[in-house]
Amino acid sequence: MGKIIAVHSYKGGTGKTLLSVNLAATLVKHGKKVCLLDLDFRAPSLATILKTEKIECWLNDYLNSVCEIDKVLIDLSDRIQNSGKFVVGLANPSTEAIRDMSAKDRKWEMRALGRLLALRDSLLNNKGFDYLIFDTSPGLQYSSINAIVSADLVLVATTFDRSDVDGTKRMLRELYDLFEKKTEVILNKVLHDFSSKAGKEEMQTAMKDIYQVPLLGIIPCFCDVLKGEGNIIFAQDKPEHPFAKILDEIANRIDKNTL
Repeated sequence: MGKIIAVHSYKGGTGKTLLSVNLAATLVKHGKKVCLLDLDFRAPSLATILKTEKIECWLNDYLNSVCEIDKVLIDLSDRIQNSGKFVVGLANPSTEAIRDMSAKDRKWEMRALGRLLALRDSLLNNKGFDYLIFDTSPGLQYSSINAIVSADLVLVATTFDRSDVDGTKRMLRELYDLFEKKTEVILNKVLHDFSSKAGKEEMQTAMKDIYQVPLLGIIPCFCDVLKGEGNIIFAQDKPEHPFAKILDEIANRIDKNTL
């Protein structure tokens, strides 16, 4: 049975969307059938990153009950070689759409949660996707909470920034524990040297003590990844890059733990 993964963060700038795209692409390269959905309605970026055109319906339209999910999905499998299936659903990046989604009330959010929960049947059970990956808004937006409630696994992207560490700790304690969600942390943009096995194990232990959840992966701060500005899908375009190899390890762990 397929799984829903929500990629979340306490604040922006953690590399959450870059991780979402490359994790999805890596799982596709592993032969999986993956649907990546942009739930960051306040700052949608997947449409720009993936350079998609001729979009019939946005994910906004699905949540607004204007269309069904089939009208939203775009098949980008041809972009990933030797792959499974790569399908995306995109959030509308227009200013008007962002303002509209930001003004939704609680009643609408409850209906939207029902629409998200329905994806388990329509995409995982009926269409046989192995993974739905939700790229969420950072923080405690209703859309993010809906994504977390819908998910089987929450991946939290965080950094060593002090406010990020403190905020992530509070979020883990006050949000994820409340919903009893399986949660793992990906520590991104790390400047510290953990090249030795002992150094890596020491950091993993320290991070688990801080967050009280498993540390799924540690990703160094790669200058060329930052310079890529989201325009490169490293899993496909630069598979020998250390960033791509780390994502490959993370994907293997996720796949092993969700079989």
